[in-house]
Amino acid sequence: MNLVERFLKYVKYDTQSDGDSNSYPSTSKQLILLNELLNELKELNIEATIDEYGYVIGRIASNSDNSTKTVALIAHVDTSPDASGKNVKAKIINHYNLEPIVLNEEKNIILDPKIFPNLSDKFGDDLIVTDGTTLLGADDKLGVAEIMDFVQYVVENPEYKHGEIVIVFTPDEEVGNGTKFLEVKSVRADFGYTLDGSKVGEIAYENFNAATAKIIVNGKSVHPGSAKNKMLNAIDVAYEFNNLLPKHMRPEITENYEGFNHLLHIEGIVEKCNMTYIIRNHDKTIFENQKKNFYLAQNFINDKYGKNTLHIDITDSYYNMREVLDNKMEIVNIAIKAIKDNGIEPLIEPIRGGTDGARLTFMGLPCPNLGTGGYNFHGPYEYASVKEMHKAVEIIRSIVSEISKI
Repeated sequence: MNLVERFLKYVKYDTQSDGDSNSYPSTSKQLILLNELLNELKELNIEATIDEYGYVIGRIASNSDNSTKTVALIAHVDTSPDASGKNVKAKIINHYNLEPIVLNEEKNIILDPKIFPNLSDKFGDDLIVTDGTTLLGADDKLGVAEIMDFVQYVVENPEYKHGEIVIVFTPDEEVGNGTKFLEVKSVRADFGYTLDGSKVGEIAYENFNAATAKIIVNGKSVHPGSAKNKMLNAIDVAYEFNNLLPKHMRPEITENYEGFNHLLHIEGIVEKCNMTYIIRNHDKTIFENQKKNFYLAQNFINDKYGKNTLHIDITDSYYNMREVLDNKMEIVNIAIKAIKDNGIEPLIEPIRGGTDGARLTFMGLPCPNLGTGGYNFHGPYEYASVKEMHKAVEIIRSIVSEISKI
């Protein structure tokens, strides 16, 4: 099975995670692909296991006399709850000519380089796109496919020298729980790399500090015909709360190192309304101030409408791994050298999101993040560059080869 075939196989699995689920993994359908990956590893004669939480861990013994380091390669199987991952109908655009791509004529869904300028350097490339009704699943089935392609290469090329390699596939990264039950001691690696980025050549070692805010607004339901001075519409209060937060910190008007508060979900009736926000910032101090703004807005609402009108529960999800990796830059430098050795100029920029690697880094397994060749994640405009997919595998080979020398 070649790399493209492998990826097209994986995207057919519906592995969407669910942030409101109390189970782990959050959706049982993720286990179908995880067990398939377990079987594929075993078919390649790789020692591999899956535990009760769905973590697949494979281990390839060193064939190098010099290596003393063990590296982990990590990717997640779940896709985002932001868009459907069911019945993905991927198609290949051969020799892309820089023209707009009609993904779905009926729905007028067009992948246009004027709107998505990351297409501008893809001339002549083969692109894998959606039919406009689902996401593609490049985040992070590209990472999964590239790791598996690398494993196949190692098995088929015994002359390729490498140290000990650990393969880790996780569920539930998209809902912030990818490493919730993963024990670093079970991975038994010195450091790792997550393959969960975008443009190939990208190496990221800083990410957002992240939190989730769950909000309950309690209203008073009264027949609208006699509601004067009695009704308190929880929906109206919810929107009032939202407007109390800084308007310049919304994701649609932020970029680079600018953080945001994102109203992810809202539903309710007059009597009760539920809201979910994600809070993000690279700067820890500003991040803490953002959370304080939520509580200040809560106090304003409760002072205005009465005690317990609005309740907030904020939970931290992960932190900026740069705090740790600043002291582990040799790991980053190995990746930078590998990227350069493959004729690509390294792209070092912060992740406007998070990866399993962020949590693992704070758990004792330092993990920078590498690009996979996927773009426009979490929606129907998602696509993958076949050229970059292959280049990502070459970079993995170079990284692991370099590690075998230390």
